[in-house]
Amino acid sequence: MKLLCSDRRLAWGLGVAGLIPFAVALLLAWWGPTVWQVVATYSFVYYSAVILSFLGGVHWGAAIQNAQEGSRRRLVLAMVPSLLAWPALMMNTVSGLWILLAGFILIGGYDMSREGRVGFPRWYLMLRAVLTLVVAIFHGFLLLRLRG
Repeated sequence: MKLLCSDRRLAWGLGVAGLIPFAVALLLAWWGPTVWQVVATYSFVYYSAVILSFLGGVHWGAAIQNAQEGSRRRLVLAMVPSLLAWPALMMNTVSGLWILLAGFILIGGYDMSREGRVGFPRWYLMLRAVLTLVVAIFHGFLLLRLRG
C-alpha cells in the first residue's frame, strides 16, 4: 500500500518533530542553568537510546512485512540498535554518547545498503538520511559541550 502525498508530509513532519527533544536538550545543555544542564544532558542520552531502539523496530517490521531472502539477517540486525542503546545508558555519559552516535551511524548506513533499502520508498530513505545527519551533528555538539 502506497502512502498518499499528505501521508508523506505527515511522516516528514513527525520525523522532524522528533528532533525537537534533541534540540531542546542540546540547547539547555549549553545555555541552561547548571542544574538544567545536567538534566538536559541525561534527557538527551535517554531520548537518543529510545530513538535508536525505535529505528531497530522499523527494520523488524520491514523484515516481517517483506519476508524474503535476507529477512532472517534483517531480523537479527534489527536487534543491534537496542543492544547498543541499553548498555550505553549504563556507561558514563561521554562513552554512552559515543556508543549511541556509532549506533545511529551504523543503522543509517544499513538503511542505505542494498539490503536495508528493501521495502522502503525513496522518500523515506531521504527522510532517514536527513534525520540521521542532524542527530549525528547534535550528538557531536553535545560531546563537544562535555569535553574536558
